[in-house]
Amino acid sequence: MDRIPKPDQVVAAASNVAQKVLYGGLADLRPMPRTLIDEGELREVYHYRPAASAQVEGDPVLLVTPLAAPSICYDLRRGCSVVEHLVTSGRPTYLVEYGEVSFKNRNLGMEHWIEEVVPTAIREVSAHAGGRPVHVVGWSLGGIFSLLATADGTDLPIASLTVVGSPFDVSLVPLVAPLRPLLNMGLTLGGGRGAITRGYQMLGGAPKPLVKWAFQLSSFQKLVTKPIALATHLDDADFLAQVEAVDRFTANMIAYPGRTFGQLYHRFVKANALKGGTFELEDRTIDIGAIDVPVLVFAGSTDGIAPVQAVRAVTPLLKGSPEVRFEIVPGGHLGMLTGRAARGTTWAVLDEWLDQWSTDAEPAQAPAKKAAAKKAPAKKPAAKKTPAEKTPAKKAPAKKAPAKKAPAKKPAKKSASKETIGSNPSRRYSSQGSRSLAR
Repeated sequence: MDRIPKPDQVVAAASNVAQKVLYGGLADLRPMPRTLIDEGELREVYHYRPAASAQVEGDPVLLVTPLAAPSICYDLRRGCSVVEHLVTSGRPTYLVEYGEVSFKNRNLGMEHWIEEVVPTAIREVSAHAGGRPVHVVGWSLGGIFSLLATADGTDLPIASLTVVGSPFDVSLVPLVAPLRPLLNMGLTLGGGRGAITRGYQMLGGAPKPLVKWAFQLSSFQKLVTKPIALATHLDDADFLAQVEAVDRFTANMIAYPGRTFGQLYHRFVKANALKGGTFELEDRTIDIGAIDVPVLVFAGSTDGIAPVQAVRAVTPLLKGSPEVRFEIVPGGHLGMLTGRAARGTTWAVLDEWLDQWSTDAEPAQAPAKKAAAKKAPAKKPAAKKTPAEKTPAKKAPAKKAPAKKAPAKKPAKKSASKETIGSNPSRRYSSQGSRSLAR
């Protein structure tokens, strides 16, 4: 509101306050309807019911939830829900989440998600969708698990992979920098184990309050200025609704299993193990360069948990991917995924990407080739008689051209590879694209 509120602003503010007090809030927090299609230990795979007004078509989209975050990250509220957007667009939409983590899950390590949860979810979604390849979309740690699972299982039925706000070089994360001297010191207690190690082993992981506090710390400035922001936006119902939805998301954080938290702490935070593009898992080494599907990488312009450069670090490692695209979009760690601006930025790019790598065009192109092949012999003698009949003869090659577009782009991009990632000036929101990367 203005410093001196106008009459209409006062009326709107009073209405919003009344809505909050009398009805509990302004946000439409109804979840999108869904059905459980598969479950296992800390694995629940859901299919979102198609919208009555949309024609369902195309390859399925699987949303991979990060550890410790509730699945409402993808279904924050009506109007700011990735799920709602995909479903109403007619895309078959699925999600994998992990349920409540308890002390009994303390011995589960990262291999449980990389070897079992994510690959099983991909296969189940493909089977449920009639054997079609899956577009995998992972946010934060869900993106890292998706990358590692894809690199480890190159036989998975994946059409494309999208990674949203997943840091691969934690040395570039400002939140970690002040803690690094502490991590290197180890603060050794009895038995040669550090204080943090002893702490998560005793508790069986990272408890909910600690996870919630860590997420809020990433937006400490917003947390401090929140009362002022609310007071100055009392007349903005959409702003207040978004704050309510984010508060609900933060309040529903989930604990980390003990062994997994230990691996994340020692390998990701202390050792920065992902920076080199390989990851040791049990008796083998996973190489990110083995990924052979198209990869879209999103970074948030104001993300404190996964800054742009920390996310960008994965792009040169994807040497086996036919196309790697890097986009900078507005928003912080959650905002870039499901903020009020995401519908015109992140979601628009995602839609374009899914359309580009859809398999729907293949069945339509195959008959076109056969038809052209049959017509060509019949039109050869007629082409010499009249100029009018030469026109169809020229159309035959034109039909073949679209079928060759996708393969033609890939070699061209490799031959034009550069040391730096090029800008994408066509985006109005400061995005950058990479369609070829130096090895």
